[in-house]
Amino acid sequence: MAGGMLFCTMEKPLLIFALALLLGACAPLAEAPPLELIPHPISWNPGQSTCSLSGTWYLEVAEEWKDEQGFWLDWLVADSDGNEGKAVAVIMERAPGMEPEAYALAIRPEGIRIEAGSEHGAFHALTTLRSLALTSGGVLPCGDLVDAPRFAHRGLLLDCCRHFMEPDFVKRMIDLLALHKMSVLHWHLTEDQGWRVEIDAYPDLTQKGAWRTEADGSQHGGFYTKEEIRDIVAYAAQRHIKVIPEIELPGHSRAALAAYPWLGCTGEAMEVPHDWGVFKDIYCAGQDTTLAFLKTVLDEVMELFPSEYIHIGGDEAPKVRWEQCPRCQKRIADEGLHDTHELQSWFIGEIGRYLEAHGRKMIGWDEILEGGLPADATVQSWRGMDGGRDAVAMGHDAIMSPTSHCYFDYPVESTDLEKVYGFEPEPEGLNGSGQILGGECNMWSERAPQHLVESKVFPRLVAMAEVLWSPPSTKSWRGFQARMESHYGRLDAWEVVYGWETVPMALEWKKGHTPNSLQVQIVPAMSGVDGIGDFVLRRGSTGAAALGMEEFHSVEGEGELRVTLSRKGASMGDLLVFPLAGHVGAFRAVELDHEINAYYPGRGSQGLADGRLGSDDFRDGSWQAANGEHMGVTVELDAPTQIDSLSMQVYRYQDAWIFLPDSVRFQWSVDGEHWDGEWREQPFGAPTFDPSEAQDVNRLVIPVGETARWVRFEARNPGPCPDWHDGASSSTWLFLDELVVHSQP
Repeated sequence: MAGGMLFCTMEKPLLIFALALLLGACAPLAEAPPLELIPHPISWNPGQSTCSLSGTWYLEVAEEWKDEQGFWLDWLVADSDGNEGKAVAVIMERAPGMEPEAYALAIRPEGIRIEAGSEHGAFHALTTLRSLALTSGGVLPCGDLVDAPRFAHRGLLLDCCRHFMEPDFVKRMIDLLALHKMSVLHWHLTEDQGWRVEIDAYPDLTQKGAWRTEADGSQHGGFYTKEEIRDIVAYAAQRHIKVIPEIELPGHSRAALAAYPWLGCTGEAMEVPHDWGVFKDIYCAGQDTTLAFLKTVLDEVMELFPSEYIHIGGDEAPKVRWEQCPRCQKRIADEGLHDTHELQSWFIGEIGRYLEAHGRKMIGWDEILEGGLPADATVQSWRGMDGGRDAVAMGHDAIMSPTSHCYFDYPVESTDLEKVYGFEPEPEGLNGSGQILGGECNMWSERAPQHLVESKVFPRLVAMAEVLWSPPSTKSWRGFQARMESHYGRLDAWEVVYGWETVPMALEWKKGHTPNSLQVQIVPAMSGVDGIGDFVLRRGSTGAAALGMEEFHSVEGEGELRVTLSRKGASMGDLLVFPLAGHVGAFRAVELDHEINAYYPGRGSQGLADGRLGSDDFRDGSWQAANGEHMGVTVELDAPTQIDSLSMQVYRYQDAWIFLPDSVRFQWSVDGEHWDGEWREQPFGAPTFDPSEAQDVNRLVIPVGETARWVRFEARNPGPCPDWHDGASSSTWLFLDELVVHSQP
């Protein structure tokens, strides 16, 4: 190979052409197999020969990288089985002018040459070799590879507050980030449900704020000592992962208020909550002592984290306490502010200026755009893409992590691997602006304790890694799927407990051959997936057993279809549950009294009488909802029918503004004009603040014992959230599914 390999800031097509000339010693294959690598590189010019990896590695590095040599060699051979044989020489050199994370590989039978812009790029090159070696069967294809990331910020948010995660687990996640060429661990360390970072000046933050009593009386909690944090930050730095801490303010701060009640507007004692949601008690913006507290906390945080950025949250901060607080109202008057929204902007501005004075920059969720923000603040857009667009329009940098593609706490039913791979971080019109720093996948842990996190993050993080690293010109869902087949071998070798790419099974169902039956078919949604289903009736007996794949089976009555899964012949131990109701009203004519909500359409107009019941997950696609409105459904049966009873499921999740109806009415009619049935006021009682009733499915049943052809259910919305609720005066949601018509066979 003649000359040195350069990676400058010239246009990339010219750059790739120049490197192709420099690496021209490797003749291309006529029919080159695709490179089994994720993320996909900028370019790969395959040769006609191979490089055997049957022996040991010999690593020669540039003088300035000598301190890294030992760790780099350990990283490179971590997956090696230590076979004897000819040593493989890897020569590593720095290329002046190359971008810091860029690298180029020349793989030849006699050895491998790496040139990189910095030790960061050199580390990526070694990671590429490690990945290729792991699945190559000991033989690397010869060729020339050029690579560099599209975005600098390629992150994972890890929420260690809702559920505490052990330091060794955090390190494991850092390893997996590095193996996928990610660059940032966004470490969520303070929340309503727990304070996780040791602060010497305020010991009760961890002595009290790090622990909570669960609904069953058990204790949950934990925190990271300063020594543990320094160790984790150093561990990440060695793997070129930046750790950005998040210290939430002014909202999501109940754990701090539980430790020091004087930080809030009321000064009242409170517990660290064990339930989820948005709480109205937040830091008091009217007290100088609150700001002094936060600045002291940030002093200690900045000493622990060398990151250029500190994340301050800024999201979901209800203003109800500020509106009632004399000190906050005085602050509004003294600072010439108009309202509590501007008070939040002022409060965040004070923190932003403090960070700036200490050489740091602020990141906040897109709510910080409301009322203006400090000049060097970066906006993390989570409520769609508009926050990023607005930030750029105002001259700010942005990080994109919309719920639609980037929330890995969401089930694969809503965000599967293909959807993640389809994410485009740079909104149309902003291409090349340089103000979109990159993106993040967010692993919130409300419903994901440590043992479930890996299966939610993987394999979806693999798709996100390619989205944030590879140029759009190389993007191909089919190509990515093909490369994932070999990448699963890497995940297995790294002992990753990964989840499904998508919902592995789909259910098809239709009107049955008898009045109280459905025809159901279990259909695999992924290759290599198999399963057996059992239909278990609501009363507990088996209605139909050993239902095979890809053929329709008849089920009668109300119950659950439980499908046990296997993949490529191996049992996955997973169980998919489909609540069903074979009844005389399923797939009959339906009329709705309410408009279908775009967010919760519940399979449209037929959804409240289609035989598929809503589960305990209100996002499962079966629930139909209305916001601030009443709901009603009428079903016309095929003929007058002797009806035993009618039932309807209603959902409650008060922390998500989903309330039970204020009153309900079941009705039935022979002619569609004269109706029987009366209103039942507050069938479940008045709404109360009771954490034990935070989220559940409630069933209404009424006996009929008459003949009818039309049946109807109506539910009245209870009105705005009550005064005790964090969303007081906000409109409430009703969630329904389904009107079940019970009749004799």
